[in-house]
Amino acid sequence: MNKTLVITGASSGIGLAIAQRFEAAGYAVFNLDIVAGEVGYLCKCDVTNHQQVHSTINEIANSNVIDVVISNAGMHFSANIENTSEADFMRVFNLNVKGAYSLTQAALPHMKKHNNGVILYVGSDQSTVGKANSFIYNLSKHALASMAKTTALDYASFNIRANALCPGTVETSLYHTAIEAYCKKSGADPREIHAQEAALQPLGRIGQPNDVAAMAFFLASDDAAFITGSLHAIDGGYTTG
Repeated sequence: MNKTLVITGASSGIGLAIAQRFEAAGYAVFNLDIVAGEVGYLCKCDVTNHQQVHSTINEIANSNVIDVVISNAGMHFSANIENTSEADFMRVFNLNVKGAYSLTQAALPHMKKHNNGVILYVGSDQSTVGKANSFIYNLSKHALASMAKTTALDYASFNIRANALCPGTVETSLYHTAIEAYCKKSGADPREIHAQEAALQPLGRIGQPNDVAAMAFFLASDDAAFITGSLHAIDGGYTTG
């Protein structure tokens, strides 16, 4: 019988790469997103809606054993604390943190029934370090690191493992949109900014979505059966300094 992956925000970027990796390995993939993607079954769901997430997970669990859950849906926001409005705060927190909370809370009862499961949170290098002009985004990613650790401790007795993926700069459509917006505002050359970003990474390149997908697949596998409550940097060495 195929295993089942439930993932949020898998219609593009890192989430899509993860979904493709798991589907290629025979997983049935359920994508909780508000837009259709290329992989798996779309479960149209606003992950900031607590009840909608619970209903969607319960519906999936009615006919599938949920083996792996990955909280990937999230957004970036650049501002210091003074320039972060209450609306900005709630918008980022509701998607990045509340969405992960709702997904985890909904999935756990089903995993407990089977005494098995893997939960992964897509954090960031900002789950472990601070960055300027990144108040609420940084706060939200630190929260996911905490969620991985506390969930790992609370549910180890049910053989449920929880870990966080901590990618650094990864080349996605959102990355290119951010570069283009910066260059439009500053007049900089996009090629130069991309080269500068690559040079910031000790390995000398920008990460790729498949780099994150590979770590996600490993942590979900039996090869990682003794790994829980940990944060896994996928950042080309950026946070080693």
